This record gives sequence, C-alpha cells and structure tokens, in this order.
Amino acid sequence: MRIWPTCSIRSVSKALILLLALLAALSIVSLGLGASGAGLVEAFEDVLRGQTTTPAARILLYIRLPRVACALLAGSALAASGVLIQAVLENPLAGPNVIGVNAGAGFSTLLLSCLFPTAFQFMPAAAFVGALGASLAVFLLADRMGASRMTVVLSGVALSSILSAGIDTLTTLFPEATLGMSGFMIGGFAGTTPARIWSAAVYILPALALSLLLVRALDVLQLGDEVAASLGMRVRRMRFALLALSSLLAGAAVSFSGLLGFVGLIVPHAVRRFTGGEHRALMPLSIVCGAIFVLVCDTASRTLFQPYELPVGILMSFIGGPFFLVLLLKQKRGRVHD
Repeated sequence: MRIWPTCSIRSVSKALILLLALLAALSIVSLGLGASGAGLVEAFEDVLRGQTTTPAARILLYIRLPRVACALLAGSALAASGVLIQAVLENPLAGPNVIGVNAGAGFSTLLLSCLFPTAFQFMPAAAFVGALGASLAVFLLADRMGASRMTVVLSGVALSSILSAGIDTLTTLFPEATLGMSGFMIGGFAGTTPARIWSAAVYILPALALSLLLVRALDVLQLGDEVAASLGMRVRRMRFALLALSSLLAGAAVSFSGLLGFVGLIVPHAVRRFTGGEHRALMPLSIVCGAIFVLVCDTASRTLFQPYELPVGILMSFIGGPFFLVLLLKQKRGRVHD
C-alpha cells in the first residue's frame, strides 16, 4: 500500500532532503567508527593542520573515507540499476544479482584481471560489457518468448549459475592472478584504492544523472508498449538504452565492490511501498536509500565483530536471501505489485 496519496514534487523534495540529511549524518558516524579507535575529531584536526602522516589522519584519509565513498557509490548505483531493470523487464522480482547481471560483470572483471593484471582502469568498462551481455540474454528471452515473470527470474538464476561456474574456472586456471580475490567474490570494500574508486565514479555519476533525466520515459513505458509508441516513443530502442544504462551502473559498482547482492532488489521494493510506481519519486529516493542501506551494512559489518571484519556481502546475503524468498511467496499468491 502506498503511503503517499500523490507523488507531488513537494513531497518528494521533502523526503529527499530528509534522506540526504540522514545520509550525511550516517557518513559522519561511519567515518568515526573503526577497530583502530582513532577519533574523528582528532583525525580532522590533524588533516586541517596539514599533518596527514599521523596515524589518525592516515586511517581517515586512506581507510575510512575511501570505504564510505565506496558504500555511497555502490549503493546508489546498484539501487538505480535495480529500478531500471525492473522497469525494462516489467518484473518486480528482477535485480542485478538475481538475473545474472552482477555475475556477468564479475566474470568480465575477473577475466580482465587474469589476462591484464595491471589494467585496473579498464575494469569498469569490462564489467559493463559482461553486465550488458547478461542483461541482453535475459531481455531477449523475455521479449521473444513472452516468458512469464517467474520464468525470467529462473532463467536469470540459471545464467548466474553458469557465469559463476565460469568465475570458478578462472580461479582454477589462473590461481596466481586471482590470488586474494575471495573478497571480490563475496563482495566488500576492504583494500579498495582511491584510484579504483575514481575510475568507477567517472562512469557511475553521469549514469546516475542520466537515470534521473529518464524517469518520464520509465513512467511512459509502464503504460504499455502500444501506448508508449502512440506517444512517439521508440519502445525497443528505449528499452535497450535503459538496459545498457542499468548494466553500466551495475558493472561499474561490481568493478570495485565485488559481487554484492540484493541491493537492487531490496531498495526499490522498500521505496515503492511509500511512493508507488511513479519513477519521478522512485528513482531519486532509491538512489539515496541505496547509499544509506549499503553504508549502514558496511559500517555494521566492520564494527560489530571487532577486531574481526565480516565482509559486507555476507551480511547482505543474510538480509537479502529471506527477503527474496518472501517476494517469491507473494508472487505465487499474486501479491507482488509493480
């Protein structure tokens, strides 16, 4: 049931401001937490005085700040990707990890690492190619065969399994090149460098802006292909463009965060409970909520079990697995709405 009676610009703006304020507060809290016990105030004072080599300043600049940036970028990108995929496939059970998009991006990224170990700047592009290939496979199945929602999801699960087998093959054939990649398979932000974050950000930030500009096209698509065509939209081209944009977002996020799961499924569903299916509200709020969700999960995963760290991908799987099962049960009962 939608809580807002109408998604007016004013109501969306108010919610967006509140969520951005919450995101800023959570980011500050996350910067101040960690196993080292370094205080945020102390670290900021050292940085402002130009003393960037002190332990507190180095922890802030080279560990905590990159992790917060990773969480914000990955969460917003995967949530936006989920909104786009669900709109293109007209399937509320679709998500980047569910239909194999993340696995395709992971396979391409790992393949690049095996063949060209030093070409990290090309990882977002390689991840995009893999994500787009997986997306197109599922899209063509849904488009040409008229597959049901459940069939599309199961096909995506099968594709994800095949790609995961490909990842396992690469780790077997290139053990030296894939050494230390277990964190990538699980999903997490430990050891991510600013260079890798920036190489992905140059893809993610423009793609997020474009996603916000295309919300009207997403709403038109929800009216059906015939109505959209009568309004002058080239439906097939638009669906392909949106699918490519979704793949770019998911691929760029996977290139530095690893195979994080369920963000693109959980966040759009949670936001849709409040906004309904209008994308002018769903898209911006999902982007911010995705950043909040991943930031909270990452902060919890690295602080709850100190001095040990639980990869954030494990925590998300504990949350997302039961969530997906609940959605499947609702789908069977006919209670999942677009």
